[in-house]
Amino acid sequence: MTIHDFSDKKAHKIPITMITSYDSWSASIIAECDIDCILVGDSLSMVMHGSRSTIDADPQLMALHVKAVRAGAPDAFIIGDMPFLSYRKGLKDAMECVELLMKAGSQAIKLEGVRGHEAIIAHIVASGVPVMGHLGLTPQSVHQLGGYKVQGKGAQARQQLIEDAKALEDLGCFSLVLECVPHALAAEIAQLLRIPVIGIGAGSEVDGQVLVLHDMLGLSSGPYPRFVKQYLEGRALMTEALNSYARETRERQFPSSKEQYA
Repeated sequence: MTIHDFSDKKAHKIPITMITSYDSWSASIIAECDIDCILVGDSLSMVMHGSRSTIDADPQLMALHVKAVRAGAPDAFIIGDMPFLSYRKGLKDAMECVELLMKAGSQAIKLEGVRGHEAIIAHIVASGVPVMGHLGLTPQSVHQLGGYKVQGKGAQARQQLIEDAKALEDLGCFSLVLECVPHALAAEIAQLLRIPVIGIGAGSEVDGQVLVLHDMLGLSSGPYPRFVKQYLEGRALMTEALNSYARETRERQFPSSKEQYA
């Protein structure tokens, strides 16, 4: 997968598959699967570090996880998230974060919103770094949004989303993530834009989908958002395996002769 494949897949109406990964072992599994690209999202602050939001992530933490994912999936197309405020402190700080992520192994970066950092987006693109936009529910703005809610409801909010999406395309973004947006609006935006629109809670009529790995494998404690489909009861399977190990150890069934050295 390269940056050119994103537009080619949209042109040929082949949906793009994207999944999150935050470490080497999961990335190595994804690398063996039919997944197009990996997002090292700032959701890692919640999934991996137990934070209540994505706000706790910083550039150094993001770079650390990007490096781990790159080690596990050396040939994958990896997008690294620009964390909270990293592109709102000015051009110098923004570019230092971009440098950290790219040198750690990203091939592109993702950032949320557009209003107020248009010049920075344009500068990142002009610097030779592919930029993925992110609109709709933008978790870094969760306090301003009043919680994790569907965005783009009402005529004014709908029009603003359309204008923001067009602005990101005009600034040179190669793709766009739309999160928690009514499916009809997401479909309209996907039709309006030349760049691919990747949805999460945005219906099936966009150009691709992204999910958090731990959610779709059923590894998170929940509750899960409506848009998550669990493809595996991972938490239950792991609990069963761990309890089996504990029971066999206490009953001296493990290790057996197969797991011992003569």
